[in-house]
Amino acid sequence: MTLYRARNGLIAGVCAGLAASLGWTPSRVRILYVLVSVLSAAFPGVLVYLILWVVIPEKPR
Repeated sequence: MTLYRARNGLIAGVCAGLAASLGWTPSRVRILYVLVSVLSAAFPGVLVYLILWVVIPEKPR
């Protein structure tokens, strides 16, 4: 199973790509991501998102 960023994502497709990989809805992944980012001082959400944006390739056409 290969992880790809979704082309139809809101910002960079990271959460939508993770959702497709997990079989979840993109909204569920986004809400979970925001909650973990806000509630955890040890989880720098914006930095992690930017790194994932660079590391995860975009889904091929």
